[in-house]
Amino acid sequence: QVQLVESGGGLVQAGGSLRLSCAASGSIFGINAMGWYRQAPGKQRELVASITSGVTNYADSVKGRFTISDAKATVYLQMNSLKPEDKGVYYCNVRSRNTDYWGQGTQVTVSS
Repeated sequence: QVQLVESGGGLVQAGGSLRLSCAASGSIFGINAMGWYRQAPGKQRELVASITSGVTNYADSVKGRFTISDAKATVYLQMNSLKPEDKGVYYCNVRSRNTDYWGQGTQVTVSS
């Protein structure tokens, strides 16, 4: 079992920045991928960014603005130049031994 605790969401003006963190604990030695998803009201959850063995992947909508990184079983998402369309609940995701684990979600609101 892996437990995830997210932090760092909030309200920011368009053009601003936020940094999300997700700390994993428990059976962390089997983790082979970490990522962030978001879900806007009325929309499906979508992949924002992922990192696997140092290789990163980004949704086209956030390329050049968001940066994912990881260190010591914690995954970060640095979000710069935020836009109103980035609003949503952001969920941390970790894959360990072919099982997906999800964080509790953190709200990001971007005002125009």
